[in-house]
Amino acid sequence: MNDPANERFRRVLDHVDSHLDGDLSLDVLARIAAYSPHHFHRRFSALAGMPVHRYVQLSRFKRAAWQAAFRPSVSLTDVALDAGYESPEAFSRAFRQRLGQSPAAFRDAPDWRVWATAWRELDEVRRFHMTTRFRLDDVRIVDFPETPVACLSHVGPPERIGESIRRFIAWRRASDLPPARYATWNVLHDDPETTPPERYRLDLCVTCESVVPNDAGVTAARLPGGRCAVLRHEGPDSLLGDAIRFLYGEWLTESGEEPGDAPLFLRRVAFFPDVPEHEAVVDIYLPLRPH
Repeated sequence: MNDPANERFRRVLDHVDSHLDGDLSLDVLARIAAYSPHHFHRRFSALAGMPVHRYVQLSRFKRAAWQAAFRPSVSLTDVALDAGYESPEAFSRAFRQRLGQSPAAFRDAPDWRVWATAWRELDEVRRFHMTTRFRLDDVRIVDFPETPVACLSHVGPPERIGESIRRFIAWRRASDLPPARYATWNVLHDDPETTPPERYRLDLCVTCESVVPNDAGVTAARLPGGRCAVLRHEGPDSLLGDAIRFLYGEWLTESGEEPGDAPLFLRRVAFFPDVPEHEAVVDIYLPLRPH
């Protein structure tokens, strides 16, 4: 990514993420890339594998679809208009074409299998052009305090995680535990690339002193205290695996540290779609053996 042309291209992707409500015309994006419009659209297509207008359209649609799926307080009409569609009907047609359901039908009963592959084109572009080069001194070691949490365990295929997220969000909202005041955590018990889908487990957690009995399946748990290596990842979740591989590979090898018995866990600091995707922030905690 040291190629100046690639850096200019990344600036364009960042600009698109940050200005989904603004003017993302060919002329504007060509100026960001410091190309003439005549060459920019060809250069973009060659690097991204799709025309620039298609990339913009998919980026706006992805944010809108995530709002439809995980922000029930936002009306579908507002979602459609914010995404640049002329009418809710136009948004519904696009939604049905990509996800096989209308927005309203999806909110009622999502088909998570389709959802799991709906963003593959965008993720591939970002995975190739928005990678981050981590350095050893990006990692810090902290003494993490044992932390009480409310926990919902997702057990089953990773592509159905959205189903658990929606249930957890609903319980959290009803329990008055907003992300601005109560930290959000994920505990990664398994690697989805090596674990049979039916056995895959990930815990959705929020800092919480006590949990009253409920029908959502949320229970009281604790994040174990101890020494942890912490690495901050900024950007889309599609690149999170690169940061985790850096911790387990290069950093552990060079530091001489060894992982502890507890599983890897994450703190979700800033969330997409509440922030642009490249501004999402996740702190990765790797428990270490005590000295």
